[in-house]
Amino acid sequence: MDDFRYLKGSLSCEGVSMRDIAKSVGTPCYVYSCATFRQHFIRLRDAFAPINPLICFSVKCCSNLSILRLLTELGAGMDVVSGGELFRAMKVGGDPKNFVYAGVGKSDAEIRYALEQRIGLFNVESEMEFENLARIARETGIHTGAALRVNPDVDPKTHRYTSTGKRESKFGVDLERAAAFFRSYGRDPFVSLRGIHLHIGSPVYTTAPYLESVTKALALMDELTGQGFQIDTLDLGGGFGADYESDQSPLADEYANAIVPLLRDRVTNGLRIILEPGRTIAANAGVLLTKVEYVKKSGDRNFAICDAGMHTLLRPSHYGAFHFVWPTDVPAALVPPRRARELVLPGLERTEVVGPLCETGDFLAEDRMIPPLHRGDLLAVYTAGAYGMTMASRYNSHPLPVEVLVEGDQFRVIRERETYDDLVHHESA
Repeated sequence: MDDFRYLKGSLSCEGVSMRDIAKSVGTPCYVYSCATFRQHFIRLRDAFAPINPLICFSVKCCSNLSILRLLTELGAGMDVVSGGELFRAMKVGGDPKNFVYAGVGKSDAEIRYALEQRIGLFNVESEMEFENLARIARETGIHTGAALRVNPDVDPKTHRYTSTGKRESKFGVDLERAAAFFRSYGRDPFVSLRGIHLHIGSPVYTTAPYLESVTKALALMDELTGQGFQIDTLDLGGGFGADYESDQSPLADEYANAIVPLLRDRVTNGLRIILEPGRTIAANAGVLLTKVEYVKKSGDRNFAICDAGMHTLLRPSHYGAFHFVWPTDVPAALVPPRRARELVLPGLERTEVVGPLCETGDFLAEDRMIPPLHRGDLLAVYTAGAYGMTMASRYNSHPLPVEVLVEGDQFRVIRERETYDDLVHHESA
């Protein structure tokens, strides 16, 4: 599912050696594969082709302008959750009619900006938000469309921080309130409330939660249609999984084979479908490169202290997330056959892979069996293309890392590494 492979014991992205990239631009470094982005987008598009969805890439997971331009050129719309993300999507030539704007806390300035850009659809999450959107639309004289985000009370069996479709979630409204919501706001003269939006969480590794949530949404749509409301859009959200471990996630075809039969007839009768994929496109398209600064033993534990940490990749510390970590250059016997929590190979050592921050929670991998490490070794942290750089911070005044995009046997810097001057650029003494 990706284009990162060991060739003669050395990890390459497409046709470029990771070692060569690190020598050229240093570490920490995010490395993305053009071919993998294209492959994942096209597979998803083709799998869902029978219902011809608008595929809006989730900007929050990987927001670099070069990545957004690549996906825009492939025909993607954009799923944005802030004015800044909308600005990014506009910057690369995206068509705002193909954007959806979600998020529970849109400010007045952000709403006004999105209206002025003639954004395709607002995903509305509360009664008060709709009233505010309608007020601003009326003041500006700009008509727009909206979908109501509904919580179908489905458990996607994912981390509690990324489970968003339960009844008690801060997102959207529960099913029981949805019909009343339409009765109150469904005939607004400036905001056409014409869609249902679902997003149950991420990552979701089985199709059953989607079947349950779509079935509930269709029943709600039938109820609303019976009350005289015109519902022409169903936004299924995102949340499809990625392979943090080899073969962990269903293929695009598996998600589509489950979901498409529920919607094919509805689409034939004019229903528009929107998808908001993020990590299923981006996660396996990126790897984080980090250098081992020091190795040490503390008690019975081996530590590899790296130049990347929770400030570079927050997911392990914040979510307890697993990312496969392995040296970029190893003997043939230690080339990993797959990404897994435990590999049975000769000579591995149980190691804590940690970062440089003054935080005990600053780690990339805990209690991991990996080859013996030495100062200066280069490690690859896999499946880092989603929610890696977008969640990075300058904690402890570490400049943000460099980002690199590989295409074939060439690579280019798509975000320069920050300098110390960059750290204080917006400050005064």
